Amino acid sequence: MREGRGPARLRDAERGAWRLSGPVVVLDTREPVQIQVAQDPLVRLDRRFSASQLRTSAGSIADGLRAKLREEDDFGHGFVLIPVLLALGAILWFSLPEDVGPAKLAALLCIFGISALFCRGDLRAWRPLALAPAILVAGMLLAAIETRRVDTVILDGSVTTNLRGTVLSREPDDRGRWRYLVEIGGTSGPKLRRPPGKATLLARSRHEPFPIGSAIEGKVRLSPPSGPALPGLNDFAFDAYFKGVGAVGFFYGAPRRPGEGDGSLSLSLQMAARLAALRETVGNRIRSAIGGDTGAIAAALVTGEERAISRETVETLRAAGLSHVLAISGLNMVLAAGTFLIGARTLLSLVPGLAARRPIKKFAAAGALTMVFLYILISGGAVSALRSWIMISIMLVAVLFDRVSISLRNVALAALIIIAWSPSAVAGPGFQMSFAATLALVAGYARWRDHRLRNADAKSSRLGQVSGPVVATVATSLIGGLATAVYAAAHFHRLPAYGLLANVLTTPLIGILIMPFGLFAMLLMPFGLEHYPLMVMGQGLDWMLGVARYVATLDGEWVTGRIGVTGFFLLAFGGVLLCVLRTRLAFLGAALILLGGSSIALERQAVRPSITISEDGQLVGLIVGDAIGTNKSRPPEFIFSQWRRALALDSHVAPVETAAGGRSTNDVERRPPRNSAGTQPVDARASAAEAATALTAAKPGNFSCRKGEWCVGRSREGWAVAVVDVPEVFAVLCGRVDLLIAATRRTLPACSSGKSLVVTGATLRQTGAIEIYADAAAPERMRIVTSFPSTQRPWQRHRRYDWRSDSFSSEQAAF
Repeated sequence: MREGRGPARLRDAERGAWRLSGPVVVLDTREPVQIQVAQDPLVRLDRRFSASQLRTSAGSIADGLRAKLREEDDFGHGFVLIPVLLALGAILWFSLPEDVGPAKLAALLCIFGISALFCRGDLRAWRPLALAPAILVAGMLLAAIETRRVDTVILDGSVTTNLRGTVLSREPDDRGRWRYLVEIGGTSGPKLRRPPGKATLLARSRHEPFPIGSAIEGKVRLSPPSGPALPGLNDFAFDAYFKGVGAVGFFYGAPRRPGEGDGSLSLSLQMAARLAALRETVGNRIRSAIGGDTGAIAAALVTGEERAISRETVETLRAAGLSHVLAISGLNMVLAAGTFLIGARTLLSLVPGLAARRPIKKFAAAGALTMVFLYILISGGAVSALRSWIMISIMLVAVLFDRVSISLRNVALAALIIIAWSPSAVAGPGFQMSFAATLALVAGYARWRDHRLRNADAKSSRLGQVSGPVVATVATSLIGGLATAVYAAAHFHRLPAYGLLANVLTTPLIGILIMPFGLFAMLLMPFGLEHYPLMVMGQGLDWMLGVARYVATLDGEWVTGRIGVTGFFLLAFGGVLLCVLRTRLAFLGAALILLGGSSIALERQAVRPSITISEDGQLVGLIVGDAIGTNKSRPPEFIFSQWRRALALDSHVAPVETAAGGRSTNDVERRPPRNSAGTQPVDARASAAEAATALTAAKPGNFSCRKGEWCVGRSREGWAVAVVDVPEVFAVLCGRVDLLIAATRRTLPACSSGKSLVVTGATLRQTGAIEIYADAAAPERMRIVTSFPSTQRPWQRHRRYDWRSDSFSSEQAAF
């Protein structure tokens, strides 16, 4: 017997295996064994053993992952992720600073596709991961093709001209004004060298509305669609580009009808005009029968025309979390199709013996399929309506072939069709919120159905039977609200705190009174019998508005501010994985949601910008804490409301108005006579001296202004900021302030001083709206964030166009 110390390796004569132990006792039963204990071999043995353990663990993890992937593939959920990757690819292409052509993307797609083909044999389980980059590139290719196909000309700058064109559609607003979509036939006085193809024009003067398809002319003010109000916000020029609208504006006075007669339209535009005329007729009959905002909402549920609804009512519905009711969403179309399907099947079952001889369910499904097709024609074809129509059509076709109608594959197929036809739709809130809600609801329904199948033998109590519809209503509202919350926060920067309450109270009204009786009214309208169904529908809408007004008074809106790209992506993609995956891989989605929430919480603590400048330079903000001071007493609501929500600002500080000599504008003063140009002469030296005096006394976050000449203020870092309206003051203040902003269209003198950062209208045309921060490394320096890193994309290229030379500038604004 020999006793040894330290770990030793022994061969078991019986088992033929190596074992590790601590202090050992060896019995020499056969032949004495001499064991030499040495440090280096044992260390090497430990290392080999640790590496073997790691390889075994890694192999087990890989085998488990492959098994889970095979199980997910058996569920068929890999197909559901295809539109998700296509959408990500399209969004990635749209967010690039420069175009990547279809030829390069096609070559890249071939490379990734070939690499996926090599995943065979033991590597077959990894094929979905190899296909992911190929599908991503395919989404980018679809986006590039659509951009080339649309090729919309966007107006380069604001201009007043005489326009002649053809009315493609028209829509009244809540104040009785008419908004026309006009196909531009020609311009004069001046004649535009690069005219857009279509323009949206508001006619504010009272006139007899122009019929759709008729010629129209008048003096108009045209402007290009606006860019983002702040970097990262919605770019309206992007939406207009893919809608084919190159300009927006208004008529001076009432438009006129040309003497030659009606305009000429192509066959496709003639069909679109006829549908628009039918849509308008239906909307007018609904509004005349019900009246007021209730009638406008009823018409919006059928035709998609929302402009006739007053802004107060729209804001009330938004504050209550019911703005989705205005869109022709999946809920509305499902209720309409379901009502028709159940009603038609019930009527057919009343025919003696018909149900026994014929598949009346399929007959009813065919009728519902026709009904939803007519619905989408009248509705105008918004993204949410198209998604609903495709989804419901697939469900009804599945009924015809005795297949499962409600499934994630149907949702994915509807998304694939929309992405293939219009990849640009994936960047908008309509597509994202619509599919997120539908995906979550279908996934929730599938899990509830599986739960019922597992507990099929359990007897339900009467209490459960009564509470079932209530639980279903609450669950539907909760799931839909949670699924769309991140998208609402990302696009609109606010969430209704009591939206669940409003949706729970109004969902029965929508499902029992509003949509079913709206369907009855549409079926009876060709016979002139729609009045009484519309009365019932109107009553339901009145009760819904009552609920909305009550919930809105609770003042429970959460202003979320901007959400960073990282947090938004993690939350959105994690939610998709949580809905789609059925194995333990679904926990990956939950982990991404937690990471996304943590990222957003950290971003909320980030510093707000110190200075904000609108893209036209007319509105400038100084931000201190939760307050913003502007150079306008009444800033433009369209821009300023986006600033407040995106930056989560609580209060507005109006500028202090001063007159010549430092007196308040309330003081009586004798103004100097006007010059020959019709403007009052400006004493540049005296005006600049008064600006310097006001700047000395200015508090951080406050502007002092002299109307028509300048506004001065200080940022929270102490930077001197001046906004000037006249070139004379610009020349004097140059070099005396840290930031000099001049949005005037008049010619400005050169500013050679290196002390002042100069921002002009020409600069902002290329950069868009600007945010200015203090540099983290050197707080005295300014860090500038622009809306456009470049202006090379097709929906931004008009910003580089020069009408004098009829060419595009290659220069990019630099600071």
